[in-house]
Amino acid sequence: MRFGGWVRFGFVGWLCVVGAGNAWEASAQDATVAVKVTPEVSLDDGALLARIREAFVVEGAVMMTDYRETIPKSGVEFELVAIPGGEFLMGSPEDEPDRLEDEGPQRRVKVSPFWMGRHEVTWDEYEPFMMTEVRREKHGGWTDFDPATHDAVDGVSQPTPPYTEMSFGMGQSGYPAVCMTQHAANKYCQWLSAQTGHFYRLPTEAEWEYACRAGTTSAYSFGEGDLDEHGWYYDNSNDKYQKVGTKKPNPWGLHDMHGNVSEWTADAYGEAYPVPEDGGVLINPWTVPERLYPRVVRGGSWFDDPDRLRSAARLGSSEDWKQQDPQLPKSLWYHTDASWVGFRVVRPVEIPTLEEMDAFWNSARGKR
Repeated sequence: MRFGGWVRFGFVGWLCVVGAGNAWEASAQDATVAVKVTPEVSLDDGALLARIREAFVVEGAVMMTDYRETIPKSGVEFELVAIPGGEFLMGSPEDEPDRLEDEGPQRRVKVSPFWMGRHEVTWDEYEPFMMTEVRREKHGGWTDFDPATHDAVDGVSQPTPPYTEMSFGMGQSGYPAVCMTQHAANKYCQWLSAQTGHFYRLPTEAEWEYACRAGTTSAYSFGEGDLDEHGWYYDNSNDKYQKVGTKKPNPWGLHDMHGNVSEWTADAYGEAYPVPEDGGVLINPWTVPERLYPRVVRGGSWFDDPDRLRSAARLGSSEDWKQQDPQLPKSLWYHTDASWVGFRVVRPVEIPTLEEMDAFWNSARGKR
């Protein structure tokens, strides 16, 4: 478990193999040898990451304004909200009603500016990534991919076909995508980045709560307002998720931060927050996952009671979320029993190193 500052190296084993970041980055950029994709070999390596990073748009002085972007391969548009950097008190106070112990201890956190999806990733955005007609190994690698001739985006591992229709009849166009593992959400972010030239990833848990609170300190971002005007939960959702963006946004213009679907973050789940010994401010904290379970989802869902929609409420993932999956071994891509879990993307202002990219996009690789 790590905290304080951006984590550049996600795995101890990785450090032993790649050594210094600059040397690894240079060798990755030179690696263009075609690789046969097999059940044991994936293309999610340094060479692919380097190709993606080389295509990133390097901009001058960044104007932190909201913007829209179109996904080239699907033509689907999505919207990002500019989130100013700042400092906040993360977690809930001990006297907050319905508080659970894992929401503390409260700690002072500072986050850098970033953009965040105005709402959850929808099926319109996600399904072109999820459903492809190429032959893939179970790890998602395209068996006939040739790095010498194909786009980098095609080298990104993508889901194998689902065993059933993953919206479970709750709605598709305009509705939030659900049932993906955190690994699948991470790979979507990589796929999206390869196409757009901007680095996208899941939000850290600190970024998610900071954006949700939007400068507020109350249990919900709307203070003492009416939850029915701001979120979907068990009593008002008609037993299913609803179209994104149909409830009032929070003070920073983000929809569905309270309810509709719970949202993946990049963090491993712990029963309490790590805090610095000196009691100081944590800068961009991220608890790097070292195991597959549990990892953090936030925001509560259509399946939850109101208390689980509070800004500080958290939940750790479980392998029980894929009990219905008939495959052996269970799929890397689907949580068939979590029809209430989705995600949204963020884009930090600073373009990361190759090591940071790998740590975010491939945090499930080799984990049990």
